[in-house]
Amino acid sequence: MQNATLHQLKVFEAVARHSSFTRAAEELFLTQPTVSMQVKQLSKTVGLPLFEQVGKRLYLTAAGKELYSTCRDVFERLDQFQISVADLKGLKQGTLRLAVVTTAKYVIPRILGPFCQRYPGIDVSLTVTNHQYVLDSLADNRDDLYILSQLPDDSDAHCEPFMENPLVVLAPRTHPLAHEKNIPISRICEEPFIMREPGSGTRKAVQKLFDAHGLPLKVKLDLGSNEAIKQAIAGGMGLSVLSKHTLALEGLNNQLTILDVEGFPIERSWYVVHPSGKQLSAIAKAFYDYLMNEGKQVAEATSLLGMEQQQPQKVEV
Repeated sequence: MQNATLHQLKVFEAVARHSSFTRAAEELFLTQPTVSMQVKQLSKTVGLPLFEQVGKRLYLTAAGKELYSTCRDVFERLDQFQISVADLKGLKQGTLRLAVVTTAKYVIPRILGPFCQRYPGIDVSLTVTNHQYVLDSLADNRDDLYILSQLPDDSDAHCEPFMENPLVVLAPRTHPLAHEKNIPISRICEEPFIMREPGSGTRKAVQKLFDAHGLPLKVKLDLGSNEAIKQAIAGGMGLSVLSKHTLALEGLNNQLTILDVEGFPIERSWYVVHPSGKQLSAIAKAFYDYLMNEGKQVAEATSLLGMEQQQPQKVEV
């Protein structure tokens, strides 16, 4: 391994993480032949194949798994070294790696803005994906911090709530129930629903509430995107239950309204999560502290502005 270069290890790590030469090449701004050549040279240095192709899928060999684990340790130590040097210089520099569930995209970028202004030397790698992928990333310790609204079953994870994430019933503004108060949940169970994919935290919370009332949840359409769900609601395809934060930036042209239904909002929270025992980098610790002390106020201030913009009668022209 004395002949292996740091560049080769970075290329290998990207291929292993993505299970794809093509995606690794895109991430590293290299050509696919270059990536393949670097991995081939590294395999020759190791003396064993690092990947095996089964059908169209790429898998790590036993040697590849050992090297991937070693690479993660090496790169984490190098990141810690860079941060330590930056701290010695009185600076905050490096990369903050975050993985968040899709609904958090309405909250976390607003929180990140002031944080990045405070520490301009910090780069942020933000992965927005589904609940299961975030859990997989948490299990593999791929990122610094994780943002979830549904707590993982893994008791080894450290979870801390930092702000509320209420789930509300959304309908078109023209819906017959739009102006009614205290709508019985038995009334809306007659309506078709548009929901996130099975397994999502939001859907599980809604199903749990309907089951507690002994009522069916009539899901007419499954969609994997909150934006697509909002468009479907506006198109009159049915009702849905989403985080109230998804409405924060809709503005005056918002075609949706929140129904006043018994049992809603479903009170939930956003959690910042990391593996127990994980030594947070200086950057991750700074963001963690910022999230716990200031993040809620920053997000709520922006959310309040968006909510006020949804009330045309209050706008003075």
